[in-house]
Amino acid sequence: MRWLKFTAAGTTSWGLVEGDTVTTVNGDPFGEWSKTAKTHALKDVKIELPLIPRTFYCVGLNYLKHLKEAADKAGTVPNVPDRPEIGYRAQNALIAHDENVVIPASATEKIHYEGELVVVIGKKAKHLTEANAMDCVFGYTIGNDVSERSWQKADRGLWRAKNADTFKPMGPWIETDVDLDRMETAIRVNGKETGRFRTNEMIFGIVPFLVELSKYFTLSPGDVIWMGTDGASPDLKDGDVVEIDITGIGTLRNRFVKERM
Repeated sequence: MRWLKFTAAGTTSWGLVEGDTVTTVNGDPFGEWSKTAKTHALKDVKIELPLIPRTFYCVGLNYLKHLKEAADKAGTVPNVPDRPEIGYRAQNALIAHDENVVIPASATEKIHYEGELVVVIGKKAKHLTEANAMDCVFGYTIGNDVSERSWQKADRGLWRAKNADTFKPMGPWIETDVDLDRMETAIRVNGKETGRFRTNEMIFGIVPFLVELSKYFTLSPGDVIWMGTDGASPDLKDGDVVEIDITGIGTLRNRFVKERM
């Protein structure tokens, strides 16, 4: 199933995407729901954020190529993690498909994308095991973990480098039926491919992160885990359009625009 949060004729609803059509749903995917007879052409609706997560988890340096490129830039030897490392992002940074990423007026030219698989939790879970970890996964969407690298180097934390308003595009919808081992992530800037990698070739896959997280935190429906990226980004500038395509899910597209003061 492909769950879409959308607005049409001034009303925001959940719907199911089937081809180029959206069928309105009463209820929501995490509870009781039923299909209605009301449909819209997908091209005619405003695609909204698929959800606002209760907790917004993220994974850093979870692909070997990305880890090596980060080390090369820092002039250090790659330090491959020996256990899953978890961080957080801020809800204020979230925007939907086709909404603009606003580059702050004070930012440098070091604005980068990171195309990421996003895991959406579907039910409450604690103390998961390798055997049952995937039982709590509802589906998947796409994230673009935007970064201002100069701030990332200058600050002690990631408060503005990763969490400035609009720095976390997510969407366009939640797909429940995917084949992780056949997925590829491809990124395009202004229509030109700038990166491609096998989505599931992570240092630590989804299961180890779910097991580790649930040792300490209760996972809840609507929580999300962004699973990291591979490769490197060019410097993005005003007017650039970034598209992140993941096999079986779709394409997340956002334009980058410079803030006008």
